[in-house]
Amino acid sequence: MFEDLIQAVARATQAHPGTSPYQTAVPGLALLRSSEEKRPAPVFFKPALCLVVQGAKTAQFGDQRLDYREGQALVINVAMPMVGRVVEASPERPFLGLILEFDLAMMGEIWETLNRSPKPEAGSSVLVVDVDGPLADCALRLVRLLDTPDAIPTLFPLLQREISYWLLAGPHGAALAKLALSHGPAPQVVSTLHVLRDRFAETLRIEDLAKQAHLSPSAFHKQFKALTAMTPLQYQKQLRLLEARRLMVSEGANVETAAFRVGYESASQFSREYSRVFGGPPRRDVAALRARVA
Repeated sequence: MFEDLIQAVARATQAHPGTSPYQTAVPGLALLRSSEEKRPAPVFFKPALCLVVQGAKTAQFGDQRLDYREGQALVINVAMPMVGRVVEASPERPFLGLILEFDLAMMGEIWETLNRSPKPEAGSSVLVVDVDGPLADCALRLVRLLDTPDAIPTLFPLLQREISYWLLAGPHGAALAKLALSHGPAPQVVSTLHVLRDRFAETLRIEDLAKQAHLSPSAFHKQFKALTAMTPLQYQKQLRLLEARRLMVSEGANVETAAFRVGYESASQFSREYSRVFGGPPRRDVAALRARVA
């Protein structure tokens, strides 16, 4: 079955112009392809299933690193920045993958029907799961759905529901469900992620974020890091650097302008932190990105 999935994704990505990831006609579905190993690339992920169809990747979330390869998927339960890298790919055997965003409301509804514990286990919001059997079959049918665009509005919601069911019914179901439910400590901390995403350019105090989460500063800091593998400051810094990179690549902003627009008071400090995260100074990194898409 997985060989069929490899062929389906290879065929679908060959038909796409431009650079990976390729957005598709299926809502929330993107396909990935790379013919070479890549350097670490920071990105911002919404809650999603990130399946490796062929090859291998690594993902770094703050202090936590996860490796996953063909037949495995990275599951992300909360929107957060990460540093990803393709570590196994070649022209003869390219890296292939897919990303499917979750519908958390749907997952919460399905979880309630499973009659499991009403309080899912705590822990990190990223984990690696094996994709085989019914789940692999769903992934194959999802990609094949691209061949019949008229069927997408009718069949995709059913497939999305089936994928959510098999994930929640599996051994990691409780961990996957904890953010789909509306009770427990996690949603209180998640609400502060929205604040950080909306106001990342501002100077935010831990005490104020903790107050919003109805936690003490020490408890908030502990739960935030357990959820994201990052401190609030690290999370905010990643968001700032990702937005600065977008401003320079997409809007042509210079280094100084991008730095100040995302909240840095010092362009030199911005350049140092940018180099640590992206592997090179801003001007060189942006020039390389523009050359790849030219």
